Amino acid sequence: MAFEFERDGRSFAIMAVPFGLSTTLAYSLTDGQSVTVLYGWIFVSCISLAIAASLAEICSVYPTAGGVYYWSAMLSTRKYAPVVSWITGWLTLVGNWTVTLSINFSGAQLILSSISIFNEDFVANAWQTVLCFWAVMAIAFSVNVFGAKYLDLINKICIYWTSASVIIIIVTLLVMANNRRDAEFVFAHFDASASGWPSGWDWFVSLLQAAYTLTSYGMVAAMCEEVQNPEREVPKAMVLSVFAAGITGILYLVPLLFVLPDVNSVLGQLNGQPIGYIFKTVTGSAAGGFGLLFLILGILFFAGVGALTAASRCTYAFARDGAIPGSHCVLGCIYFGTTSAFNAFTSVATICLSVSYGIPILVNLIRGRQAVKHASFSLGRFGFAINAITVVWITLAIVLFCMPTAIPVTPTSMNYASVVFVFFASISLLWYVIRGRKEFSGPPVVSAEEAEHHGEVVGGVGRVVTEEGSGQVSYGSDAEKASRK
Repeated sequence: MAFEFERDGRSFAIMAVPFGLSTTLAYSLTDGQSVTVLYGWIFVSCISLAIAASLAEICSVYPTAGGVYYWSAMLSTRKYAPVVSWITGWLTLVGNWTVTLSINFSGAQLILSSISIFNEDFVANAWQTVLCFWAVMAIAFSVNVFGAKYLDLINKICIYWTSASVIIIIVTLLVMANNRRDAEFVFAHFDASASGWPSGWDWFVSLLQAAYTLTSYGMVAAMCEEVQNPEREVPKAMVLSVFAAGITGILYLVPLLFVLPDVNSVLGQLNGQPIGYIFKTVTGSAAGGFGLLFLILGILFFAGVGALTAASRCTYAFARDGAIPGSHCVLGCIYFGTTSAFNAFTSVATICLSVSYGIPILVNLIRGRQAVKHASFSLGRFGFAINAITVVWITLAIVLFCMPTAIPVTPTSMNYASVVFVFFASISLLWYVIRGRKEFSGPPVVSAEEAEHHGEVVGGVGRVVTEEGSGQVSYGSDAEKASRK
């Protein structure tokens, strides 16, 4: 099991826990400080574990590298399979695009914030941030294009780099900190006065930090064509990736909260990325602060490469099925209009990926969980309750993550996630009316008899072996292999 998890570090790489928590730290500090940072992470980790377990159960019955896009079609009836897979596919597509954009854009912000460690008067403007963003994207693109054969090695290095970085940062902060918070501050301090939200609701709004970081476990399904016994190994890896990320987050956050400088000073950083300031303040030197920040930037590299890999494969798959009308590269320029417009992509990515995970779980629930009755990875008698909880959470998340971090709202502090979401939904709907309803029939399928004859693993992004909408599936695909070349 350890070997299989090491073999595919994509999910762990894109979750990039220290990087994700560091770049979104300001959200949770604004909406409650320590209680929201720590317990928000634990709460979302538990919910994510429930979602991952629900998907793992489905994966154990339908071990297809196509993931939720195919599971939605396989679990649905013949009549609704095309439209359900269309919706799920678009959600997955937009989620992967916006995750890639948000990772690389926040990475660009983090890189520029490192300058302010040495020059406190430096504040990057919009065009500098966008240019840095495109440079980060170019690096990720180059690695994917020219270093594709090294991607597995990069995934393995990511696991060790991330683990080592967390240990180094924890030890350094605890050893070098001159001032430490008490346990009451770390485990019981709650102050959401900066948010303006009613007490209680502000805690829920702050959950974006954790939910955004823990969104990429669904891509573990890509392992299905790469491992033996995928119906057993992949579900385990899916749950393990979330569990490992949850533990990593706790180990990173608790020491960070113990040495956290004055919160108002942290939130007052004009570059919007206060982690460099925290490292510099705790270590007492710019060099020490940059040294720790460099470890986080290393994690950025792995996350950016992994996210672009996943996004490109997802785009290839959906485009091949005739469901994409055009390019998405222009999205990176939206930051020129307003900062909050791009920040909305963080929320949109979380919403889209969460809902794409929720659709096959909901369909499975509606159909009485008959398809997973004999799953090798079974939730047993708790399955219905776990599935229902995940669906309720995902429904709530749609509302939560469209909320601004603080009120009253101004044009620059507004969360435009709903606008971006509606924009993509309109494109999807328009393209479905123009072409999809006439030509799109969902994931290509072959008969169960043909699959049995070939004896292949449930395939991937090209052909899923299933009796369409029947809830019965066999194995087979060669298109995913083509998409990985």
